Amino acid sequence: MKTKIVSYTLDKLPALTKGRRAKLMALAGRADSEIDTSDIPEMTEEQWKNARRGNFYRPRKRQITARVDADVLDWLKGQGKGYQSRINAILRREMLVAVKSGR
Repeated sequence: MKTKIVSYTLDKLPALTKGRRAKLMALAGRADSEIDTSDIPEMTEEQWKNARRGNFYRPRKRQITARVDADVLDWLKGQGKGYQSRINAILRREMLVAVKSGR
């Protein structure tokens, strides 16, 4: 007997049927106390203590064309491989400072 393997990507999921949508709505309406988590016990405060939000988040990259002063580019390239990643890190740091300060 041959087994057919079906795989989906998040951007190409099949449409929800009315039946599946109804099941999801029913589950969403249930109280947390009604959910059986015996096969997946809830995490304790001790386990959450070292949790970090967004640990596996990787922003999408977009290719751009930017003009940078020659001495700045020489300085970045002079630090070794990965100057584009350093540019991104510098810009991200400045963005986070600006967001935090409300600019």
